[in-house]
Amino acid sequence: MTRIAFLGVGHLAEAMIEGFLRDRQELPHLALSPRGHGPKLAKRHGLELAERNDALVSGSDIVFLATRPGDAIAAISNLPWRPEHILVSACAGVPLAQLERAAAPARVMRIMPLTAASLGASPTTAFPSFPEVHPLLARLGPVIALENEAQFETATVSAAIYGWVQSLIGLGRDWSVAHGMSPEAARQLAATTFVAAGRMIAERPEPVETLIANLATPGGITERGLAVLSEHGVQEGWTAACDAVLAKLMDGSAGRCP
Repeated sequence: MTRIAFLGVGHLAEAMIEGFLRDRQELPHLALSPRGHGPKLAKRHGLELAERNDALVSGSDIVFLATRPGDAIAAISNLPWRPEHILVSACAGVPLAQLERAAAPARVMRIMPLTAASLGASPTTAFPSFPEVHPLLARLGPVIALENEAQFETATVSAAIYGWVQSLIGLGRDWSVAHGMSPEAARQLAATTFVAAGRMIAERPEPVETLIANLATPGGITERGLAVLSEHGVQEGWTAACDAVLAKLMDGSAGRCP
């Protein structure tokens, strides 16, 4: 049985652990580091809780690193890594080369899941791609293997977009409530509308532009709303926000405290 460990057990790690545990068939052995949410989750789910991080690494095959990015290198340094270890880092903005130096001689890959991993609904980006890790990541949702680290950094911007979309859903809910809908119905409608839009783009073969054009009929409500959004510079603002996040990832500041 593959032995899985989590080094750093915060909010994202908790979501991943819950995703791994959704289907208990062929469940891998899970061990958690003793800090953060580790003791709580170990007690709740009957998982192993390591006394020290060196023991955690020694007793594992695959180690998921989910500390704060600024703590990542210190957390993995001077631990008993072996060539057969795989270190899987979920720390945004921490380059592969730095991780490989600190965890030598282990193999290292980077991933970026979302907290929807707890529902098995997270698209998880990965670079480089190690086949032995994919079945684990597939428990969290679709795995998107990327060709190089530059692509991975670009894809990591989607982790920020994930939060922006939730904010947009909240705005839609609030507008509907202000116009007479119940909060429960408004929340459900706003959320599932975004799910429906995403599924259409993910599952239909037509280009995105064709799908939008089919909705934005001349004189219709979709066309009118898109025109207002354009007048307010929404596209430019969205692009600027994505550029700002990518710059933060590339200059290393994503791993530093503000």
